[in-house]
Amino acid sequence: MPRLTHQVPKYRKHRASGQAIVTIAGKDHYLGPHGTKASHALYDRLVAEYLSAGRQVIEPAKASSVTVVEVLAAFWRHCKLYYVKDGKPTHERAAFKRIICDVRKLYGSVPAADFGPRSLKAIRQIWLTRKQSRRTINQSARRLVGIYRWAASEEMIPVAIPQALATVAGLKRGRTEAHDPPPVTPVDIWVVERTIPHLPEIIRDMVRIQLLTGMRPGEICKLRPADVNRAEDVWEYRPTSHKTEHHGRSRVVFIGPEAQAVLKPYLLRDAIAACFSPTESVAAFQQAKHAARKTALSCGNRPGTNRKASPKKKPQSQYDPSSYRRAIHRACDEAFPPTEPLQKRADETTKEFLDRLNESEKLALVKWQSNQRWSPNQLRHSAATEIRRKFGLEAAQVILGHAAADITQVYAERDAEKAREVVRQIG
Repeated sequence: MPRLTHQVPKYRKHRASGQAIVTIAGKDHYLGPHGTKASHALYDRLVAEYLSAGRQVIEPAKASSVTVVEVLAAFWRHCKLYYVKDGKPTHERAAFKRIICDVRKLYGSVPAADFGPRSLKAIRQIWLTRKQSRRTINQSARRLVGIYRWAASEEMIPVAIPQALATVAGLKRGRTEAHDPPPVTPVDIWVVERTIPHLPEIIRDMVRIQLLTGMRPGEICKLRPADVNRAEDVWEYRPTSHKTEHHGRSRVVFIGPEAQAVLKPYLLRDAIAACFSPTESVAAFQQAKHAARKTALSCGNRPGTNRKASPKKKPQSQYDPSSYRRAIHRACDEAFPPTEPLQKRADETTKEFLDRLNESEKLALVKWQSNQRWSPNQLRHSAATEIRRKFGLEAAQVILGHAAADITQVYAERDAEKAREVVRQIG
């Protein structure tokens, strides 16, 4: 018979001794005389501890007998269950995986008690060697301390170990070789307008709606007709999941007349289907190519005849922030092409183009594309800046769904024209 992994261990009677017994992960636990309140209380405690640990038996042990790799393995089991959203692993889980790999490689066989502040600094030096940014290194260090803090909460190691690791201060700006990446800034509207003609129609409408509403990229990707309340003149979109829901906060996106006009055609579909579908975008692209076809149908490939039966990658039912961003970056490459020799010729395939470039030219191409590209999250910054300029900081805070105005100030650039006007008047 298959093993019942979701079954709760049963309270049973041990006939030979008359005691209550429960078997957890193959180990018998005697609970005292069968049927007594004390035996039931002990049973409830043992089962609760077992289930709260993700059906893992974590025995309290001396720190000297627990190795770093055992701590990492136990945390990773917890991580795979905890860091999941909408049925998919979160970015936090991927970040922990990278940290676990680095620590295991250097300190896997070391006793957990011997992994102290100096060990943390050694791991941090590895990240510095990789040229990671100061912010990324500090975040990774905090996550590593969090792994040990979790292990202490599971009684795998003493609390003093994560407390010692927490004494390591983060890298300070200007006092470390780690670089600080430039902050995310609003994208100029003229840059967006120049890129829009090169975008697929569906992505084009997503960009316009995001500019008008200040949505997050993930929110525009998950938009469904069922989530939009159209009872009032201003529509309300309540995402099924959002960035701060684990903090107990609600999120409402207000959709005005201009955004409604763009969104309306996408609401004429199944209520629980994503409004913006890559499958539809690919179909529209192929249909446009077919309409522009110059070769007669009697010659060459007919529509659908040169497709793979089982392609490795298929268009999904909805966009995610990554695919949304990649579509915009491709349009930016077309809207802002580099000069020769970095420019792709019309008769070249992508492979032929890259083979033609030497290493220095490839680096120059990457730098050019990085400078010319913009990302969906910058649209949120642009919307925040415009709202703050016209209606003030509080309005921008409400529209963006921030709990505190300090967060909004990161998104909404201060209006420099106000400062210039003040200076003109005070001389």
